[in-house]
Amino acid sequence: MGEALLSSLAQLLQPQTLLLMLVGVAVGFAVGILPGLGGAVTLALMLPFSVGLEPVQAFAFLLGMLAVTSTAGDITSVLFGVPGEATSAATVLDGHPMTKRGEAGRALGAVLSSSALGAAFGAVVLVAVIPIVRPLVLSFGPAEFFALTILGLTFVVALSGAHVVRGLLMALLGVMVAMVGIDAQEGVPRYAFGELYLWAGIPLVPLVVGLFGGAELLQLMLARGSINRSGSARTEADKAGDEVRASGMSALLQGVRDSLAHWWLVVRSGAIGMAIGMMPGVGGSVAQFLAYGHAQQTSRRPEEFGHGSIEGVIAAGASNNAKDSGALVPTVAFGIPGGAATAVLLSAFLVVGLDPGPEMLTTDLDVTLSMAWIVILANVVAVAIALLTVRHLVKLTDVPSTYIVPALLVLLTVGTYTASNNFADVLVMLAAAGLGVVCVRWGWPRVPFLLAVVLGSIAERYLFLSVSLYGYEWLTRPVVVVVAVIVVLTLIQSVRRRRSVRVLASKGVSR
Repeated sequence: MGEALLSSLAQLLQPQTLLLMLVGVAVGFAVGILPGLGGAVTLALMLPFSVGLEPVQAFAFLLGMLAVTSTAGDITSVLFGVPGEATSAATVLDGHPMTKRGEAGRALGAVLSSSALGAAFGAVVLVAVIPIVRPLVLSFGPAEFFALTILGLTFVVALSGAHVVRGLLMALLGVMVAMVGIDAQEGVPRYAFGELYLWAGIPLVPLVVGLFGGAELLQLMLARGSINRSGSARTEADKAGDEVRASGMSALLQGVRDSLAHWWLVVRSGAIGMAIGMMPGVGGSVAQFLAYGHAQQTSRRPEEFGHGSIEGVIAAGASNNAKDSGALVPTVAFGIPGGAATAVLLSAFLVVGLDPGPEMLTTDLDVTLSMAWIVILANVVAVAIALLTVRHLVKLTDVPSTYIVPALLVLLTVGTYTASNNFADVLVMLAAAGLGVVCVRWGWPRVPFLLAVVLGSIAERYLFLSVSLYGYEWLTRPVVVVVAVIVVLTLIQSVRRRRSVRVLASKGVSR
């Protein structure tokens, strides 16, 4: 194993291979910053350029590109409240509020460093688990996947803050949106209203971009200020944030120190991202929201989440990059892609003449191990680029909204349209932006809605398969029972924490 690791690293450090990786990183960095244009689309566009390359060279280019899109997406999530990737949505929740109070540098330092640490953790785990993961993942059936989606929906309670009823209603609305499209079991359209576009369901990319990015831009436009003021009065926290941001690199380093100080949270969030990434079809958005919910459940200051919590930023960043390494595990081990991007990457195996499965763990082991090195090196390069340029990017938050909003709206529209080249996606984005503004103005949580949209169709599909295959005996399967216990404990802990907050609030009022 050690010899194969050194051999794969030597192949990657060949000048031509290294140059291809750097080109891929540059493309991925640009794509990640552009809102709405995902890594899977870019991989599909760049796949023809891998024809004729050696396996390690092809993956250095393609995987190097994929590995940094999430990292770059976190930058726009923090600065503008616009998710560069659908999987960067959770970063917006605390990263952008920190920017609004003048702590953009600290938030970026934290999310970039936690992303790099999460990527390194994922790559190490990738090397360690590949030989043993095949029997584990094969033992998971629809019942286990359904239990996992229920665990994700359970975090709706945690993410609803003090507005439990509103959170549940938004989750219900999200499930209804997830039901739009062709019923997979009956083959008939639901909630399509005669529109052919809705037969495929409401796409996630324009929904996420509009709900978070579009809503933030509309809010900024209405406020007629700069991003780090948003028309609000300056507070002591704003002034403190200005001092941190004015110190330049020290603000970034403060964010890095925050990540190192919360190293155990980085490990736990990375493990969640890695585990969810290995579950085919569950998706990166689920991984990030699960890690975010877990961080809130275990935090000593859960009330700060959604208002600029550094722990929320760190958890989202660490899980976001670790999930990419997790998605590689089922792809390499037995040819089952962990998500849309790895589904495109899987075709690259065929292009370069590789067969996923046992050969990737034996005769082509050096190619498999090179992927771990690519993930680590690509993220190191991407974080270095980001840290070198981020001081200039932070200055964009002081630009008046009259200048920056039109440009960002164009990027938002172009990114949304290019996801599927359908103008209806732009209309979905605008409708989601309107919903986002309403939610922000009247205090309705957006996260439960989005999480329910992501998990709703997945839960329905796995429930149908579970009942079809096992009847109701699937309820007694060991993994399902364990997850059910975790769900119950999570709900109990959430209720207890909410009660304690109310007791403390009442005491404060009485005083």
